[in-house]
Amino acid sequence: MKAVRTRSQERILNLLKTVKQGISAQDIYVELRNRDQSMGLATVYRSLETLKLEGMVQVRTLANGEALYSLVQQDKHHLTCLQCGTSIPINQCPAHELEAQLQVTHNFKIFYHTLEFFGLCNQCHINQAAMD
Repeated sequence: MKAVRTRSQERILNLLKTVKQGISAQDIYVELRNRDQSMGLATVYRSLETLKLEGMVQVRTLANGEALYSLVQQDKHHLTCLQCGTSIPINQCPAHELEAQLQVTHNFKIFYHTLEFFGLCNQCHINQAAMD
């Protein structure tokens, strides 16, 4: 059964299809206004929440607390520098087998997972070592 979408949800999904990386709710709001598809910021958040609960949209929270939204595609994994905020995608995933296992053992429908490691990128590590 296909979910019935509001016009706001459809506009957000269409926008997310054109964006290559995650985007904040505030930026979605601004981008829709630029496309003459304005909606209130509260509507953007409400629509994103509904789409998230349907498994259509995933949210990734950065070290600074900013939430970035994107379409659920393949799982993305990152190394994120706590100093400069650089986020390096990693391609291998040790969690796929675990995910399949958990769906069965816990009778739980998993839409996606994230895996993120936090630390210092090489440049920030060098800069920090130089200051010590």
